[in-house]
Amino acid sequence: MKFLGALLTIGFTSGLVSGPWSSVSDPPEKRAKALLDQMTLDEKLSMLHGPQTGPCCQCNSSASCAYVGNINAIDRLEIPPVTMNDGPQGFRDNNHPGTTTAWPSGLTMAASWDVDAMKEWGTGMGKEFYAKGANVQLGPGLCLARVPRNGRNFEYLSGEDPFLGYTLVQPVIKGIQSQKVVANAKHYILNNQETNRGAVSEETDERTRFEMYYPPFAGAVAAEVGSVMCSYNKINGVWSCENPVTLKGDLKNSTGFKGYVMSDWGATHSPSIMEGLDVEMPSANFMNAQNLNAMLKNGTVTQAAVDDSVFRILYAMFAVGVMDEPASAWDWKKLKVNATTDASAASARHLSAISTVLLKNEGSVLPLPKIGTNKFAVLGFGSDNAVVHGGGSGSVVPSYVAKPVDAITSAAGKDAFVSYDDGTDLDSAAKIAAASDYAIVFVGTLSHEGGDRASLSLDDGCDTSSQSNQCQGNRNKQNALIEAVAAVNPRTIVVCSIPGSILMPWSTNENITSIVTNFLGGQQAGNAIADVLFGDVNPSGKLPLTMPNEENEMNFSTEQWPGLPDPSKPLYAMYSEELLVGYRYYDAKDIKFTTGFPFGHGLSYTSFHYHELQVSGSSSVSFKLENTGKVVGAEVAQLYLGFPETAGEPPRQLKGFQKVVLQPGETKSVEISLTPRDLSIWDAKTHEFAVVKGEFDVFVGSSSRDLRLLGKLYSK
Repeated sequence: MKFLGALLTIGFTSGLVSGPWSSVSDPPEKRAKALLDQMTLDEKLSMLHGPQTGPCCQCNSSASCAYVGNINAIDRLEIPPVTMNDGPQGFRDNNHPGTTTAWPSGLTMAASWDVDAMKEWGTGMGKEFYAKGANVQLGPGLCLARVPRNGRNFEYLSGEDPFLGYTLVQPVIKGIQSQKVVANAKHYILNNQETNRGAVSEETDERTRFEMYYPPFAGAVAAEVGSVMCSYNKINGVWSCENPVTLKGDLKNSTGFKGYVMSDWGATHSPSIMEGLDVEMPSANFMNAQNLNAMLKNGTVTQAAVDDSVFRILYAMFAVGVMDEPASAWDWKKLKVNATTDASAASARHLSAISTVLLKNEGSVLPLPKIGTNKFAVLGFGSDNAVVHGGGSGSVVPSYVAKPVDAITSAAGKDAFVSYDDGTDLDSAAKIAAASDYAIVFVGTLSHEGGDRASLSLDDGCDTSSQSNQCQGNRNKQNALIEAVAAVNPRTIVVCSIPGSILMPWSTNENITSIVTNFLGGQQAGNAIADVLFGDVNPSGKLPLTMPNEENEMNFSTEQWPGLPDPSKPLYAMYSEELLVGYRYYDAKDIKFTTGFPFGHGLSYTSFHYHELQVSGSSSVSFKLENTGKVVGAEVAQLYLGFPETAGEPPRQLKGFQKVVLQPGETKSVEISLTPRDLSIWDAKTHEFAVVKGEFDVFVGSSSRDLRLLGKLYSK
């Protein structure tokens, strides 16, 4: 094959052999096409799978298997290896534990409702992936929290709302890819349960997919994500990784995705390149050269399809900047590097703090006093048993874990007295609480990949088999611990470190003055929660999902989850609720909150006044927001729309939000823009979104149930 060109860019330092693809000023499409034209068929096919023989993942012996996912370099052209690594909350390196940062989880970050924070999170993670020699981060996770007990809800940044996911994913992608690391949006699509994930068929209609489950991935595409991971499950009877409707049709054609699709690990069932799969991971059982060469010869696979898949991989690498780094950037020996830094730890602390949600604060007991001889009882998971991360590919071995009791001791002041008890002995814990001015009870649950949670109860969620010290102690009588402490201390504060929704049957107890949740806040959660409890950070987080009053409050049948067997479909889960997921269901059924809390809820140490709503045609909603309290604070103002009844939509849908920081007494004008897409529904006949005509209800407020301003919008 003829070799082309000379180096086109002065000072070019890429390890890639020079050629017509070398100019960094050329668009990535042009560069990828030029390089593709110089590749042999064998070279092309080698990029469509992981190692064909030997170990596949996280070995210590070879570059070909060093990372979680590996595509070998092409030496002739010096195309760098594709080095993929978990996960959505940071770099998982079990061979070199403690050398990366355990960042807050995706669900934790969703609670920030803060696009700037999401960018900071993505950038921070991307830096550590680059430092470790990885050029693909297997994250972020985007699936919707359809099932409250889904074991992987903690990984996903969409919470239970597609618009929230659509908005928050974009700065994350941009942050990761700003560090010359390809982001990976996963798990596409409908991977909304871990129970039977490798067998279940998720049965959905087209409108439900496009309105509820595709938007977060559409947001990733809008941010030019380089790769997408298809999931283990089936969709309407066809495996996700060989589903031509969802992959080639909906993702690549309708949504306009330009990057490449890789399979989840072991989720490939055939050489399904014609259906839209580009890369088999982690090995080469199906998409190997032998199979694809045979299929090229018999015409079941086309050369155009092979070229398209390889082009997509090259395009992503050029677009993000992988190709323009020196070869040393992707040296697998960098895995030994300690990538965590003081800056990353400080960022993790900040992000965890601003994502903390204040659910209740009667009598303004929080923030706690920093001066005086106050006595604080820290109980439950408040020491080295703190709950900070989930399990599976979304886990990260922390470089260290900040103990809440140590952080509280430091924040409380030199004259304060802090005592600790893990709560195993309820009488002992109650005795300490009774002798204290404030009792802070740390509770939590864990979840992990590969299984759903046993229930939403705190007493039924601490699977400690692979979670180090987390959840050790009183893990089966946490509700009783809370009640015992509240019975003797009128200033009881409950901190919930959780992977998703939980039940809080004690939330109305008048002695439980304050409740906060930091979800899974990462290695700095202990310091971050002390920052919030003592007022160094004014909480501004909002719930990204509903906290229910009772188990299965959405009344799911077994047919809906986890699914039932059928002669024609070995296992299926029916999405018969269609659009009524999360708060949409609660609003449609007019369910009142007694012990639970609604989507979007979150309090502050100050107060806010909404006024002067104005609706400008169908393109924007504006209002004024005033801080009526005594301290600086941030409010996430939320816009919900109610569609005309003929549209067949849920009563209210989130269509905009904005985080606003206000000084005491300050008022700001807030404007939230609307697009035609925000006023549209999916038309399954024309297979596109169509703007709904008529009168819309406009709701602006502090949560999905705390709606301060009401108006009308007219779509013509």
